[in-house]
Amino acid sequence: MSRKRIGFAVALALLASFPFAGATFYTELVTKVMILAIFAMSLDLLVGYTGLVSFGHAAFFGIGAYTLGLVAPKYDAANLWLTLPAAMLAAGLAALLVGVFVVRAKGIYFIMVTLAFAQMFYFVFHDTKFGGGSDGISMNFKPVASIGGFSPFDLASATHTYYFVFAAMLLVLVFLRVLLRSAFGRALQGIRSNEHRMRSLGFPVYRYKLASFALAGALAGLAGYLSAMQFGFVNPEIISWHQSGNVLLMLILGGVGSLYGGIAGAFAFVALQELFQSVTTHWQLLLGVTIILLVIFLPGGLASVGVRFKRTLVGDADDE
Repeated sequence: MSRKRIGFAVALALLASFPFAGATFYTELVTKVMILAIFAMSLDLLVGYTGLVSFGHAAFFGIGAYTLGLVAPKYDAANLWLTLPAAMLAAGLAALLVGVFVVRAKGIYFIMVTLAFAQMFYFVFHDTKFGGGSDGISMNFKPVASIGGFSPFDLASATHTYYFVFAAMLLVLVFLRVLLRSAFGRALQGIRSNEHRMRSLGFPVYRYKLASFALAGALAGLAGYLSAMQFGFVNPEIISWHQSGNVLLMLILGGVGSLYGGIAGAFAFVALQELFQSVTTHWQLLLGVTIILLVIFLPGGLASVGVRFKRTLVGDADDE
């Protein structure tokens, strides 16, 4: 087993045992980070493996969250097994609809068009009563995981929520690893490397990019649903361009084109945010300087640390 896999196994073991050692506040904080890790991995499917740099990915995160807020009964708990697929389906369909128009664009035009669509969704929820306006929607009850009257876990418990999100993060990671090793995933990486060559070989590039865009949107919707489930409210700020910028920063910190990097980037981003907020009210300035320094001195992100360390010691960049 390679050092990378051993390190990942140790990290998973630490995460699995964390609720037994930490206070409720830290359990909820790490739950939030794992949700962001799912969000970051969904964007990495676009940026790192398809070559589509989206600046509007938060729209689908928000649609997943708002789906729960809109369908949850006011005086009763929503059913997890009905609302979770509904949220992913709504986000995926929205991404499919947007993708029909945007995936034909390239480069800076793609970035700006995705931003424009995200802003449209933002104003729909912010300026209309549909999504509760600027106040958003509050939910009085956590979803219940009831199956025929039996509930295998209780999402009102911070520990149960933690393990549910932990399982969701692992499932997304495994799913994307299997997907990217399939013929479909190889085709996406070929499109990222040389789109013209893939088109000349007969691959339906537009359909592959559209499928990737819709799938990434559905996974972002999953993250949005989990966020709404944890905090019990949604507001338009989760759809804003700031949220899209934050998840891009997570990928930069962790390493674009590495699913592990997306997870590491989410943890690093929140850790730096918490650290700098405890030091100064101008924490964004410190965070910006830190990210600039990382881009300059560690352009491959945290995922490249092992490779660089091995190269320094033995002069060999190959790492499994």
